[in-house]
Amino acid sequence: MIHVGLQPRPVTAEDHHQISNLLFNEANIHRHLDWRTPLEWIGTPNFWALEEYGRIVATLACPEDPSQVAWIRLFGYQPHLSAYETWSVIWEAAHRDICITSPQMQVAAIITKQWFQNLLIASGFEIKQNIVLLESVNEKTVPFSESQDFRIRNMRRADLPSIVSVDLDAFGAFWHNTKDTLERVFGQSVYATVAEDDSGVIGYQISTGNLRGVHLARLAVRERAQGRGVGFALARHLMQQVGMRRLSVNTQDDNRASLSLYKKLGFIRIGEYFPVLIYPTS
Repeated sequence: MIHVGLQPRPVTAEDHHQISNLLFNEANIHRHLDWRTPLEWIGTPNFWALEEYGRIVATLACPEDPSQVAWIRLFGYQPHLSAYETWSVIWEAAHRDICITSPQMQVAAIITKQWFQNLLIASGFEIKQNIVLLESVNEKTVPFSESQDFRIRNMRRADLPSIVSVDLDAFGAFWHNTKDTLERVFGQSVYATVAEDDSGVIGYQISTGNLRGVHLARLAVRERAQGRGVGFALARHLMQQVGMRRLSVNTQDDNRASLSLYKKLGFIRIGEYFPVLIYPTS
C-alpha cells in the first residue's frame, strides 16, 4: 500500500538545505562513485525530492552524464519510511519523466550496498557486469624506457579536448567521461600524463592520491593506437613515479584486454567488486 502522504516533485535550488540535512543525518544513502558531491547536481534535470506533508524525506538524482546515460548519483530516505515503498514512489515518477523526455536513456547504477541492489533488481534492473578492484605494491622501482613510436609527457589543461576524444574512442558511449568530468579528475590528480605521436595525443592516464597510496583513475588509448604498447608504457611510467607506494585500479570484469594488461604489470585482484546494474530500455 502506497503512503498517500508521499509526493514526488523535481528538486529546486531552494531544496539545498533540506537535502543537505537528509544526507548528513540519515544512514540510508546510496552515493555514486563520483567526482562531484551529490549536492553539486542540484539544478540539473532528473533530480527529485519526495515530500511527506511538505517536508523532504527522500531524494533521487540520476542526471544525464554522459549523453543518454543517467547514472543514479544519489538515493536517500529517512529511516521511518519503508525502503521499497519509498523507492517505488520516487522511481515511478522519475522513470515516467525520463520515458517522456528521453525514451532511449539508459539508467544505470554502480552498487556499493546490497540493500540498494535488492531494490533495483525488484524494480526490473538487470546486472550488466562487475567492476573489480586490483592492486600492485612495487617491490622495487619499475624501470621505464621511452618508446621510439610515441612520447610520454605531463598532461596540460590544453590537452583536455583531445583527451575527451580519446576517452570516447576507447570506452564508447556508455562508459566515457565528459569534458566536465575529466576537468574535475585532472584538477584532483597527483599524476597525469599523455602519450602522443606525430598525429597528436593517442593515450592518457590520470591518477589520484588516497590514504592507501595512488589510484589509477583512468587509462585510455585511442583505438587506432592500441596494440602498440601505449597503455603499458603509460602505466609503467606511472609506476616509476609511484615507486614503493601502493597502486590501485578498477576495471570491468569482462574487459579481457584491460585485465591482461594489469596482470602483465603485476596487479592482482583483491576480492572487492561493485555490480553495475542497468534498467532495460524499451
